[in-house]
Amino acid sequence: MITLKGNNIYLRALEPEDLDFIFGVENNETIWEVSNTQTPYSRFLIKQYLENAHQDIYEAKQLRLAICKNNASKPLGLIDLFDFDPKNNRAGIGIVIENTENRNQGIGKEALSLLVNYAFMKLNLHQLYANIGSNNEVSLKLFTTFGFQKIGSKKDWTFHEGKYFDEELFQLINTKI
Repeated sequence: MITLKGNNIYLRALEPEDLDFIFGVENNETIWEVSNTQTPYSRFLIKQYLENAHQDIYEAKQLRLAICKNNASKPLGLIDLFDFDPKNNRAGIGIVIENTENRNQGIGKEALSLLVNYAFMKLNLHQLYANIGSNNEVSLKLFTTFGFQKIGSKKDWTFHEGKYFDEELFQLINTKI
């Protein structure tokens, strides 16, 4: 079995050819709220990032993978492990499906399943956590479906479209190690 390949999608390392896709995601203002982005990224900065994408998770403290449909190489989204802490065996996890036409098709669910399995079975992580805005109902449902438990709230944490929203902290403990 290939760890990062599912029934409909697979996760792959970033390639130089992903420059335009990542440029589009990072500069898509409609999803800046979930990534805490406030300013656009230049192609130059993203090109530099891709040039260093060969670093493994122990060196970079993060792992960003492209989400692709099986038998295709064009990314549909990105999924990340970030704030990797090998001493305490934990990392944050985040996902974005860039185009709205690719949402609500189970792509995020399958990608999350693959990366959680990889994090627990291959990286031997003890726990994963996710920070999710209280107004992001789709992500709240996705992560709770996988057994992530809400362990806290950060009140009025994010300001978006003239309102403050709480940010919920979710955690998944690997009970198999």
